[in-house]
Amino acid sequence: MAVKTAPVRTLLDRLGGARGPASLSSYYLIIGTTVALTCIGLMTVLSASAAESISQGQDPYQLFLREAMFAAVGLAIMVVLSFTSRRILMKLAWPAYFLAFLLLLLVFTPLGKEVGGNRNWLNLGDAFSFQPSEAAKLALALWLGLVLARKGHLITQWKHALVPAVPLGGLIAGLVLLEHDLGTSVIVMAIIAAGLFFGGVSLKLLVPSGAAAMGLVVLMAALSGNRTSRLAGWMGQCDSGLCDQARNGLYALASGGWFGVGLGQSRQKWSWIPEAHNDFIFAILGEEFGLLGTIVIIALYAVLAIAIFRVIMRHNDTFARVVCGCIMTWIVGQAFVNIAMVTGLLPVIGVPLPLISYGGTALVVVLAAIGVVLSFARTQPESPQPESKPATP
Repeated sequence: MAVKTAPVRTLLDRLGGARGPASLSSYYLIIGTTVALTCIGLMTVLSASAAESISQGQDPYQLFLREAMFAAVGLAIMVVLSFTSRRILMKLAWPAYFLAFLLLLLVFTPLGKEVGGNRNWLNLGDAFSFQPSEAAKLALALWLGLVLARKGHLITQWKHALVPAVPLGGLIAGLVLLEHDLGTSVIVMAIIAAGLFFGGVSLKLLVPSGAAAMGLVVLMAALSGNRTSRLAGWMGQCDSGLCDQARNGLYALASGGWFGVGLGQSRQKWSWIPEAHNDFIFAILGEEFGLLGTIVIIALYAVLAIAIFRVIMRHNDTFARVVCGCIMTWIVGQAFVNIAMVTGLLPVIGVPLPLISYGGTALVVVLAAIGVVLSFARTQPESPQPESKPATP
């Protein structure tokens, strides 16, 4: 008898249409938007960090040069991964998951370091530290692609849809939550949800699972005094300096007007917005480049999302769909959360703006993820397998 196809997978197949020769348009769109966002990020990091460095008597180019170095490393890794075959990426999935799990555990050892109330850094010396939770995002995307691809049509059964994706994926999210990094844990949960969706899991399972995950996030926020204060500040109950960063971010956006005050001319970066080159760098962009500049940034993320989605639609391979879908949700979803946070639509939860905010680990890992997407964008999709036909008597 004929094999029943998962509803979500059937929808993606219909949207994908005919699969002819590989088109390189998405490939070049992804490269172009990635390089553009990275260059804008370097330029804005220089502008935003120079003020703080000067006020502290440090070299104003120090953070910019470090970020430029990480950008060069990340772009090199992106190029290498763009020529990596699907077979090798699948072989890397389980080792990447176990490595991410081990690194997240090491955060709770003396090697771990607490920054800003979150214990999410590994310190391997005075000159080198990184965030394992950032690398865990890419590892989780590859691992979800592998385990869901091996399920095949069994994905229509709830036990195969949820196991092992939800328990082992939830283990990564749980370790990030234990680090008190609520923002990153929300992104990790979104990656898991995206993997299940693009893997063909029924919406009847996804919707209640997503509701349960959101309930857990709200509970964790309620149990944290710092998160509760930020939530109260977002709702207008500001009676301390905790809301100054969000308020001054809105001031920066408002003072930018239509065309901005000019590159390097931001006033809010002079100690009004703490560490303006990190989570609130979008506010500096809005002040210096105005509303039109912020629209350009949002448009670049939209083009990147459309280009990656076109890659997903071209492939009938579950592994490619899940990996690219997870990466698209991670990068574009995190950008949406950051921009919504800066503009006051969401409470401050501390997630960087991908490819733009300062941060070596985040930049290198995002560029590596883009390289994985490029490896699928430059290859032709596999021929669809015909469905089984009923046996004739």
